[in-house]
Amino acid sequence: MPKALTTISADELKSRLEGDRRPVLINALPREAHEAKHIPGSINVPVGEMENVETLVPNKDEPIVVYCANADCEASPKAARKLEEMGYSNVLDFEDGYAGWRRAGYPLVGNEA
Repeated sequence: MPKALTTISADELKSRLEGDRRPVLINALPREAHEAKHIPGSINVPVGEMENVETLVPNKDEPIVVYCANADCEASPKAARKLEEMGYSNVLDFEDGYAGWRRAGYPLVGNEA
């Protein structure tokens, strides 16, 4: 049984993004979905391409938050587990995804936002 992922709320994510030690925010959805809408400041690394994170984030202790569409979406938990397997020690899953971000009243960006 894999250990439970550490999750984060929209409000906590917002405050961390505005804080001193800003986490790397990764949208684990396919490129088209990211272009349609995403949380401002996030980078797109589709769940099947997580190995690319090693180039983008060489420091394995760097805080990383992954997200996808909503709580039913499997992309971010899969991405978080993959990152943990790769040795990243500070991975959080924003499981409510961009739907939860919007529900909390925060803006999204993208060509369909």
